[in-house]
Amino acid sequence: MRNEGMIDRTLRMVVGLILLSMVFVGPQTVLGWVGLVPLLTGLVGYCPLYRLLGFNTCGV
Repeated sequence: MRNEGMIDRTLRMVVGLILLSMVFVGPQTVLGWVGLVPLLTGLVGYCPLYRLLGFNTCGV
């Protein structure tokens, strides 16, 4: 069941890609791997933290 709307998903994927790019370019820090979390949740459309907190940005 999805709990992320289209804008939320898009923003998560963009932020995830930006963070993940820090592993390869820029400051080359391992903290960029944190970008996998928003990237994957954006691709799937489901955020476990949203479920725990009772959030739902999905219109359907």
